[in-house]
Amino acid sequence: MAIFPQTRTPVPPLPVALPPRGADERPGVRRLPSLRHIGPNWYASVMGTAIVASAGAVLPVDVPGLRAVCTVVWALSAVLLVAVLTARAGHWLCHRDQARTHLLDPAVAPFYGCLSMALMAVGGATLTVGVDVVGARAALAVDVVLFVAGTAVGLVAAVVVPYLMVVRHRPAPGTASPVWLLPLVAPMVSASQGALLVPHLSAGQGREALLLACYAMFGLSLLATLVVLPLVFSRLVHHGPLPLALTPTLFLVLGPLGQSTTAVNQLADVAPGAVGAPYASAFGAFAVLYGVPVMGFALLWLALAAAMVVRAARHGMGFAMTWWAFTFPVGTCVTGAAGLARHTGLDALTWLAVALYVFLVVAWAAAGARTALGVVSGALTAAPVPPRSATARTR
Repeated sequence: MAIFPQTRTPVPPLPVALPPRGADERPGVRRLPSLRHIGPNWYASVMGTAIVASAGAVLPVDVPGLRAVCTVVWALSAVLLVAVLTARAGHWLCHRDQARTHLLDPAVAPFYGCLSMALMAVGGATLTVGVDVVGARAALAVDVVLFVAGTAVGLVAAVVVPYLMVVRHRPAPGTASPVWLLPLVAPMVSASQGALLVPHLSAGQGREALLLACYAMFGLSLLATLVVLPLVFSRLVHHGPLPLALTPTLFLVLGPLGQSTTAVNQLADVAPGAVGAPYASAFGAFAVLYGVPVMGFALLWLALAAAMVVRAARHGMGFAMTWWAFTFPVGTCVTGAAGLARHTGLDALTWLAVALYVFLVVAWAAAGARTALGVVSGALTAAPVPPRSATARTR
């Protein structure tokens, strides 16, 4: 069921090749009801877990035992990735009608960007944390495979989802959601994760091409975000707060902000070995000149989003899978602040990264525990309850 209302236009209806429920039942294919409502949003749990490991590994402070804890969390994220990939494969195999319905639902389709980010988040954590367990060669191989697959999926989603929004979804005016950013921020994750692979290429054309390709994906994602973000804020100002269950998605705006800051800092780290002067030093200056103002705006948005979540909690907001929006976007701000601390040497940025990481860990623990309980009880795999009226949700 779509969360946002569809626009009713006088144009003739477009042909929709959606079979009735159950039309996909074929001989030899076993129906698994528990998989019917496992949507692409479940990849957010993988992203949120992997970022706890990778963000902890780059904190500019030495905390005894933190590296070992991050290694355990990385292993958990890898297990979650396999589990969710398997569940989603079963969903497409056994419930293709529902899978196609999700793709044509403007509230669900943007979550296909999460597949890309989940793959790359686990790949990056493998190279930075999992290397202690699997070794450098295996970690690099895993990261390369997941980076290539995640980047390909992310670039496809960045085109296909907006295309579907224009020609099929046609969301009504005033229904813009932070969820719309998900397929657009995936290439930004590619930009930051690609920086980890630049030093592993031989010096020359290949290394420089990867570096500049990462900057191209940085620009792609940044400019697309600048198009969508005003729509989101306009929706809030002119139509009021989001429905209670969707209020945590306001934290998704932090994703492109923190991830872009992370990307420019990580790319600046590897630029000297990929390009010559004066570009290498220019990239280093750009990391600070871009990152500091964007981090300032990220903190402003964090305060606004937190205030809206407190309001929603006072009005009865309960647990939903949208709670995972508290994790990965905040984690990107941790890595962004850590990168700025590394390039400026400012203690204030170091403590900002630490404070945001503490928030990330608490949010991850809360979302993870409630998700585990929901899976065990079956509440999260059951058919969704139809939402109440807009007035009841927002007033």
